[in-house]
Amino acid sequence: MSFIGRTGSFIGLNALKNLVSDSMAIDMGSANTIIAVRGRGVVVDQPSVVAVNKMTGDVIAVGDEAQKMQGREARDVSVIAPLIDGVVADFEMSREMLDHFVREARSGFSHVSRRAIMSVLSEITQVEQRALLSAAEKARISRVYMIEEGQAAAIGAGVPLDDEHASAVVDIGGGTTNVAVLVSGSIVASRGERLGSSDIDMAIMDRLRRHHGLTIGIPSAERIKLELSSAIEPEDPGKKLEVRGRDVQTGSPGAVDVTAGEIYSVTLPIIRRITEEVRMMLTELAPEVAGDIFDRGVILTGGGALLDGLPQYLQKQLGLGVRVAEEPRYAIVRGLSQLFEEPLLLRRVARTEPHPLIDTDATAFET
Repeated sequence: MSFIGRTGSFIGLNALKNLVSDSMAIDMGSANTIIAVRGRGVVVDQPSVVAVNKMTGDVIAVGDEAQKMQGREARDVSVIAPLIDGVVADFEMSREMLDHFVREARSGFSHVSRRAIMSVLSEITQVEQRALLSAAEKARISRVYMIEEGQAAAIGAGVPLDDEHASAVVDIGGGTTNVAVLVSGSIVASRGERLGSSDIDMAIMDRLRRHHGLTIGIPSAERIKLELSSAIEPEDPGKKLEVRGRDVQTGSPGAVDVTAGEIYSVTLPIIRRITEEVRMMLTELAPEVAGDIFDRGVILTGGGALLDGLPQYLQKQLGLGVRVAEEPRYAIVRGLSQLFEEPLLLRRVARTEPHPLIDTDATAFET
């Protein structure tokens, strides 16, 4: 075959590869699942919830559609969160959920994904890791790399891969908080705690039940958090929000007013625990690394970074500069996506060798 003929075949093969496969970055969190596809950016950003028929076990809805039912389910429907604290709690539903999101993320002609890079908690166990791999296999992803959330968040927050000085990133998700310190793209220290912004929702629900005699659902708690919660004392502690739910004693519908000051008192203990985890990890750093962090401060990522007053609170408690990354919710998938362009670094920083999950011709296209 002539050179031109071979070149044409090569170009044709690459074109075919782009049609039948997608390389995906997957941040599968307790609160939301975010998927970015190489060359297309973020294509999925939906709640990590599944609606299930109690009688048959069939999945009725996933993501946004399932969340619309939450708190108002029909009597034969249950809305569940398959991931708790960043790890698989319901094995089968996690598989179904990821399969749904991956199918939604694929391009029209694609049925198999060549590769995926998934973020994982730094403290993940082998059993939890295998559960995620099984979910990826169900979604017909041929090869999976696993990267620690803190490392991906740092790269996505703009920490240079060739930076010889240390940078610290605190990623606060729905169910987890990851603290990572990186030098030259590699982690030198990390800590993961199964504590996140969703714990504020639970604390709000508990507060209303105990002190106001009102039971509310997760959507109402989330609304209260978004409108009233703050990591620092609110400017207007008396600001009120009417909350409706079910009276604990009578079982009848009811409503109460809650104030920003009251919700601040609920939020603060959780923020203190997160701050203490960050402080403990920073005390374990080598002297030169600690000096770099003193100069540079800390970068905040994750949805929890958007909590009102959190940067100011951390700055005061840690005695360090604190800044919030651009679009902090997407920092992890940005970092994972960037690793597709750095194959040598990807292999070096992956927790394990890439796992071949499916024996398919799609793997022949891997670069």
